[in-house]
Amino acid sequence: MAIEIKRKPKESIASLIRRFNLAVMKSGVLLEARKRMYKERNISPRKKWEKALYRLKKSQEYEKLKKWGKI
Repeated sequence: MAIEIKRKPKESIASLIRRFNLAVMKSGVLLEARKRMYKERNISPRKKWEKALYRLKKSQEYEKLKKWGKI
């Protein structure tokens, strides 16, 4: 999915770069790349459950320390 933009006669570099940027935006290449970059991988239900328990345990521990005045 390569994008080719050829320089027109007497075209400035700035307008060439502008045309290239517009072509990239219209093609959707950047959107697809960002989606792939930030896509979360699938996690098994057991791992999700373990993470939730860990978060709950840590928050309870934090609240306990806060109540005792150590934080």
